[in-house]
Amino acid sequence: MGDRAQRDAEFSAYMEARQASLLRTAYLISGDRHTAEDLVQTALAKLYLAWDRVEDRGSLDGYVRRVIVNENNSLWRRPFKRREHATDQLPERAAAAAPGGRDDALWELVQTLPKKQRAAVVLRYYEELSEAETAEVLGISVGTVKSQASRALATLRGSAHHLAHHSQHTNLRPREEER
Repeated sequence: MGDRAQRDAEFSAYMEARQASLLRTAYLISGDRHTAEDLVQTALAKLYLAWDRVEDRGSLDGYVRRVIVNENNSLWRRPFKRREHATDQLPERAAAAAPGGRDDALWELVQTLPKKQRAAVVLRYYEELSEAETAEVLGISVGTVKSQASRALATLRGSAHHLAHHSQHTNLRPREEER
């Protein structure tokens, strides 16, 4: 098998194994399924172009997550986004999940967080990355991850009065080794 064919086979195997997880991460960061698909497609295209330069295959997920976060942060700076305008017709909506679910309500609260806080929460608590891993993906210090996550959790706690009786069961807890 030639070098290019082997590279393509390795990349395809990685993409098939990780695409669903990366799409979930992109959705949690962007809050929109279509934007998440675009983010993952862009991230995988950039990974493909850099595939031969990535020596540490264990760092692939971190590289792709970083691209997803950076692309999401730069989306609103693009000219075509500034030309978007409101319309009087609503797009079709996906069927709603069962109403009243604790996870749905919690996710709605997470969506209200500022972009940087939401990224910290998604990577720390949904993706279960360590503080150091989250800092690396976001390109910030560990202290900034801690402060962003702390502010986000304080906001979520303040907004979650109607979820108070479920607070013992939330997924918003650090991993055991970081307690």
